[in-house]
Amino acid sequence: MIERVGIIGGGAWGTALALVAARAGRTVTLWARDPESVEAIGTHRENRRYLPGIVFDVPITATGDLARALDADTAILAVPAQMVRSVTQEASEHLTANIPVVITAKGIERGSTKRLSEVLAETVPAAIPAVLSGPSFAGDVARRLPTAVTIAAAEEKTALELCHALGNATFRPYAATDVIGVEIGGAVKNVYAIAAGIIAGRRLGTSARAALIARSFVELRRLAEALGAEPETLMGLSGLGDLVLTCSGPQSRNFSFGEMIGAGGDRSAPHPLVEGIETASVTRDLAAKFGIDMPIVAAVAGILAGALKVDDAIEGLMNRPLKHERG
Repeated sequence: MIERVGIIGGGAWGTALALVAARAGRTVTLWARDPESVEAIGTHRENRRYLPGIVFDVPITATGDLARALDADTAILAVPAQMVRSVTQEASEHLTANIPVVITAKGIERGSTKRLSEVLAETVPAAIPAVLSGPSFAGDVARRLPTAVTIAAAEEKTALELCHALGNATFRPYAATDVIGVEIGGAVKNVYAIAAGIIAGRRLGTSARAALIARSFVELRRLAEALGAEPETLMGLSGLGDLVLTCSGPQSRNFSFGEMIGAGGDRSAPHPLVEGIETASVTRDLAAKFGIDMPIVAAVAGILAGALKVDDAIEGLMNRPLKHERG
């Protein structure tokens, strides 16, 4: 039974999931690298840097000691995708063997093009990889707004145990065993959210955005199924649900970043929390490796690399050869 939950990462999402676990009756220890966040949570019951204005309604222990946070029945990894390898390497000596480690980042590792559960399997072979994904914003979750997500693990028993450990009156997790589908859906939708933001920034209208979302889903499904995902997973919360949410407005960091580009802003400025920036080129490379046609991903990657102007990318997509919609 899961009673003690260790949260690794003191940002907005890590803090929101700490609240989720505590509201479900678990004993929660949250590790943050930032001493300011640790002090604020301990003294003021609020993560003033990442979730300002949300005072905790349940007890959460914050610590800068990784070993203390990982003295738990399960660990939830809430760090950016490109930090998963380094953080799990650091955590490996403190993790108890054969406990679930839940990945919440939505991305694919740069360079290796590996899914994050594959990275975890390399760095902590004794861990049981699990993935939490779905249409959710940290602020909504922290404020107790109704949210549903997917938790996937290779064994259904593990996924269900995690669902029971985290489920509460406003946070409903559904169990799944299709880890590939949940990971790919969560990662690649960030690229399409950038594209949706570009459309908004260019003021191309809601019809264009709807068409983009529909065609993006075709691409996403094409890649995910080639990697071994189940079609039903992609129609669910961690696929279509998350895609629609992140393409819907500026509460999504990826959408906001794309909107800034569409309005003529500087794409080269640092945006460390916009996962789709790294995922665009990684997904393009992964698609090429498997011979999958993903023109929207290729267009976003070209724009972000400075190799393609926004108007040229739009014109190129609109002038592609006419074909059957399923193609």
